[in-house]
Amino acid sequence: MTPRLEARGLVKTFGHVVGLAGVSLELYPGEVLAIIGDNGAGKSTLIKCLSGALALDEGEILMDGVKVEFKSPVDARRAGIETVFQTLAVAPALDIASNLYLGREVRSAGPLGRILRKLDTRGMRSTARERLTELGIGTIQDMTQKVETLSGGQRQAVAVARAAAFGSKVVILDEPTAALGVRESGQVLSLVKRLRSQGLAIILISHNMPQVFEVADRIHIQRLGRCAGVITPHGYTMEEAVAIMTGATTLDA
Repeated sequence: MTPRLEARGLVKTFGHVVGLAGVSLELYPGEVLAIIGDNGAGKSTLIKCLSGALALDEGEILMDGVKVEFKSPVDARRAGIETVFQTLAVAPALDIASNLYLGREVRSAGPLGRILRKLDTRGMRSTARERLTELGIGTIQDMTQKVETLSGGQRQAVAVARAAAFGSKVVILDEPTAALGVRESGQVLSLVKRLRSQGLAIILISHNMPQVFEVADRIHIQRLGRCAGVITPHGYTMEEAVAIMTGATTLDA
């Protein structure tokens, strides 16, 4: 099977600091690939390169076997890659529907939309409700509710739903449960599983090892800007994964 997303020999430096030193990975449709690593291992640099937020110094990225070049996050989104960063990038003062369509607003049909640039508010709210229902997010019903009134888990759900709605191929999630409680984390993980069942390819960055081992199909381990190995939750324990991550052991040993 051709990878939905493939990275080959990615290199990114910041002066004398090496962010990525020849990192490669493969991501397939309907797969959750977790990326783990200690602070400074290159996780954030890697996903920023994959999402177009950083330009590569060397290496190449392929989508469905075709080489692509991302000069900005807009290029990555056009290719079908949506990223939910840890900061979420939601607009608290806007309602749920407006956040789902942020930067992709739909205009009304006819002269009102074409000439006066009137937005199709009713249509966006209706579609937003359908999107959330499809993803099994039942805790949010009112699309006119402002995001600032939502809980942390609900805000995360809105951000993930936005990515799922427009990310036709790949969704990248950066620490989606970092600031959430047990119950809300469980809801987000269920959402990740539902996205996988719909055929989306998902990259999950997380420090939470039990959650990684619960949802990941494969685990990409970053260490000192390099890939220390790729393992499966069925073939390794959490302790072994941490040992590889910290350098206490290697896959070649």
